[in-house]
Amino acid sequence: MGALAGCVGVAVGLAAGLAFRASERAQRSPVPEPPPVVPEGVDEVVSVLRASAILLDGDLAVIKASASAYAFGLVRHERLAIPELVELTENVRRDGAIREVELEIPRPSRATQPLHVAARVAPLNRRLLLVLIEDRTRAARLDEVRRDFVANVSHELKTPVGALTLLAEAVEDASDDPEAVRRFADRMHHEGTRLTRLVQEIIDLSRLQYDDPVDSPEVVDVDDVVRDALDRTRVDAENRQVRLTAGGTQGLQVLGNHEQLVIALGNLVENAVMYSPPDTRVAVAARRSDELVEISVTDQGYGIPESEIERIFERFYRVDPARSRATGGTGLGLSIVKHIAASHGGDVGVWSVQGSGSTFTLRLPLHVLRAGQPSRLDAPVGKESP
Repeated sequence: MGALAGCVGVAVGLAAGLAFRASERAQRSPVPEPPPVVPEGVDEVVSVLRASAILLDGDLAVIKASASAYAFGLVRHERLAIPELVELTENVRRDGAIREVELEIPRPSRATQPLHVAARVAPLNRRLLLVLIEDRTRAARLDEVRRDFVANVSHELKTPVGALTLLAEAVEDASDDPEAVRRFADRMHHEGTRLTRLVQEIIDLSRLQYDDPVDSPEVVDVDDVVRDALDRTRVDAENRQVRLTAGGTQGLQVLGNHEQLVIALGNLVENAVMYSPPDTRVAVAARRSDELVEISVTDQGYGIPESEIERIFERFYRVDPARSRATGGTGLGLSIVKHIAASHGGDVGVWSVQGSGSTFTLRLPLHVLRAGQPSRLDAPVGKESP
């Protein structure tokens, strides 16, 4: 009986020891942490932010990301895809300090400009990080265009200013030769006119930056725009023996700024006259095409090579620099036309065959007359300048 009691005691002691050890091991083993909980309201905030937002857990895995983060290629397979961003988030996770950096992220296509972004990483709580990515690509592109514009303006201004300086010295040296003085004075007048025109076009272009919509647009009669644009160029056309004609549909109207539209159409007419040989014609015609007004300017000039057509609306770009210098062209006229068209919700296009002339077409949204407004007959007309 005593032996049996001893065996029972040993068994109980052994069971107690095993239970104690099991309890001790259970206390030593780490309890798995539950997945991080996104604080209430964060989802709603992330969904309405203009910046791309990415929420990361302690292992830098993506818990939530805005659609733009995927579209820009910032997130792939629920991980950050940009090495610089990974390094930035690791540093923030390590010390908890908020960090910012500007990055240039290449696009998959070589033809696409890189993405310029400003990234900000901050700890949301002990286990979550918030990454905000602001797209600054457009701002970077505007800065680049602005720098190029200033550089081009500086270069273009040097030419007439330098010419005037040299001509002034030549006049001084030729003070005893009246014929030479008259010749140099004529050149000074030509360069002065070119300088004045260049400065005016720079001012016009600076007012049209960013293609912003026209402030306080008014109803503009296309007939008046055509008439005023032709009047601006009539003297030059007569001097070059180029006839100006106007035709098309009368009574069309658009919403916008009359002065700007006259500048745009006037630039197209002026270009057509400058690049047309004597005894040719420049025709301006307006017509309705669905919900658009199309104003075309057709010349019988030298035409534009096909390889140059895509670049002619760039600032300071000239197809034939030698002829532009002879005619006083600045390379800004077509760029101004493009900006004015965009600010009026339209565009400008060109058709040209080298040696056969060109047709530039300014397209603008049609203003439709409301009931009760006075209307004018849409009758085709044709008239020629005297």
